[in-house]
This record gives sequence, structure tokens and C-alpha cells, in this order.
Amino acid sequence: MPVPDHAATKPFAYALLRVMPRVERGERLNVGVVVYSRQHDFLDLRTHLDEARLAALDPELDPGPVRSRLDALRSVVCGKPEGGALAQLPPSERFGWLVAPSSTMIQPSEVHTGLTDDPAATLQRLFASLVN
Repeated sequence: MPVPDHAATKPFAYALLRVMPRVERGERLNVGVVVYSRQHDFLDLRTHLDEARLAALDPELDPGPVRSRLDALRSVVCGKPEGGALAQLPPSERFGWLVAPSSTMIQPSEVHTGLTDDPAATLQRLFASLVN
């Protein structure tokens, strides 16, 4: 059995991304998780839009623009040119921008923290348990 490397265990922060098709109803659908760890030099996002569940919340909502917005957020996280000026910011500022309170249809949860020695595996675990 391998011995854990506590020196590799470092802090991380994460937030859920939620679609709120009708904000006045307070209903929301978890569609993504963003994880950031400065010490691991890691920022990444996983998303999945369950269109059937979205239609249950708002049958008239076109999922296309929601999907496009999630793709735009991915471009920002990954620092791609199509992410515009936000994508050129340092990872800590991109994370801060993504998790800032918003009144748009896609809203972040509060930020949660923890410790990890593998932020990519942590992102996968959080995504599997909170989104899928």
C-alpha cells in the first residue's frame, strides 16, 4: 500500500456552476465544477448540460445558448484566445471572475475549499458526485 505524500497535498478551491432558467422560481441545475489550486498551478472546468433535466425546469428554454455560454467559460478557464481579455488574466483572476456572484442564468455556488494531492482527480470526483 503506497504511503501518502503529505508534501504534495495542497489547498484547492472549487465552485459549482448552476443554470437557473427562471431565477424567480429559485430552481437550479448543476452543470459544472471549476477547481483552482495555486500551489498545484491548476485551473480547470468540467461541464455537462442535461437537456432533459433542463427542460423539466423550463420547457421553453433553448439549451443552445446555455451550451454556448458554458463553452465560452471553458475558453476563459483554458486561456484560449476565443476567451477574450478574461482568458489572458492569471489563473487566480480567471477563477475569481468565474466564481463572482452573478445574476445571470449561469451562476456559481459559494466557494468551497479542501486539500488535494491531485487536483485533476479531485475535479473528476466532484464532477461525478455533484453534476452527473
